[in-house]
Amino acid sequence: MLALALPAFGALVAEPLFVMADSAIVGHLGTPQLAGLGVAAALLQTGVNIFVFLAYATTAAVARRLGAGDLPAALRQGVDGIWLALLLGAAVVAVVLPAAPGLVGLFGASEAAAPHGVTYLRISALGIPAMLAVLAATGVLRGLQDTRTPLYVALGGFTANAGLNLLLVYGLHLGIAGSAWGTVIAQWAMAAVYLTVVVRGARRHGAPLRPDLAGIRACAQAGAPLLIRTLSLRAVLLIATAVAARLGDADVAAHQITLTLWSLLSFALDAIAIAGQAIIGRFLGASDEAGARAACRRMVQWGVLSGAVLGALVALVRPVFMPLFTTDPSVVDQLTPVLLVVAVTQPVAGVVFVLDGVLMGAGDGPYLAGAMLVTLALFAPAALLVPVLGGGLTALWWTVAGLMMGTRLVTLWLRARSGRWVVTGAVRA
Repeated sequence: MLALALPAFGALVAEPLFVMADSAIVGHLGTPQLAGLGVAAALLQTGVNIFVFLAYATTAAVARRLGAGDLPAALRQGVDGIWLALLLGAAVVAVVLPAAPGLVGLFGASEAAAPHGVTYLRISALGIPAMLAVLAATGVLRGLQDTRTPLYVALGGFTANAGLNLLLVYGLHLGIAGSAWGTVIAQWAMAAVYLTVVVRGARRHGAPLRPDLAGIRACAQAGAPLLIRTLSLRAVLLIATAVAARLGDADVAAHQITLTLWSLLSFALDAIAIAGQAIIGRFLGASDEAGARAACRRMVQWGVLSGAVLGALVALVRPVFMPLFTTDPSVVDQLTPVLLVVAVTQPVAGVVFVLDGVLMGAGDGPYLAGAMLVTLALFAPAALLVPVLGGGLTALWWTVAGLMMGTRLVTLWLRARSGRWVVTGAVRA
């Protein structure tokens, strides 16, 4: 579990460094450029993150076939997932290029920032097919129990991205366009490395490389429930941000800082979930029901322990963490109790992430989609009532970290206890 989870965590953390590097470099061009980048980056991240099922569904399907001892079929499944990613990427590009001005406008970019946002968005959109192919190929390698290669590729991509941005922005004086082109080049280079690894493996084991419509359709069908799950989770976060904005400037500022920490904690816990996807898929593919159940129990223990450790760290480092983002007393006053809410609920989050990964590894996407829709249905009215009932940011975060995550815990725990996710064989019937 650790051999899979630790490199996975490194790869997950390396991905946000792309945006951080771009922000640091573009920030010295001026405030309008940085504001434009902020809007464009938010749009790009949303557009890519909703397709994260390309990694999750592929991991589970490949791991099952690997467990069944059919490596050529595992690689063929992975190739189909990559073809689906490229097709989806091309479709997204076709939408984003003409719609870029309207999309930037929807985010309320100023007249000074909007042109920079449009420039960055249009150029960076050319890297979306590569980004989606990287997601799918990462899923292939995770399914094959290899999380080290994604770590190395992510670190190499980050280094190339930073170097290219510095060269194109300041060396060739291309401005924000240079930053976008540097990122696109780095993303396609990462995709090329992944494709080389997968193609070599496919050729070595006799797996076909040509597009297979039936296989691509099967990948899309397997990923559709996870897409619903992801969209529902995104809706939860958007509702929370909208409610925080209604509470006041200090509240929304503290909310944004808390979300930043929440995302970092999620990366750590998601690494365990990724290990769970790969391990559970392989056990079920090998028709080892006892091994799958034992792995689930062990990973739940890891989830509780990891959540407890992360929660304790959050509580301890609060005095150091808050000054890194703000010195405004009103924001600090809001942050202090909210971060305690995050800290005490981390053991719950740890179990939720682990069980999410277990059920993904089992290919139990339809249940995950339904459970997340139930969670959204309970969370939305509760969150919207917070300002109506006179609650503040702390109350809002109890609905996020308490109600939302608690509901997910109940739904996932009930499914795990039922054993209905334990469906063995190379393909989930």
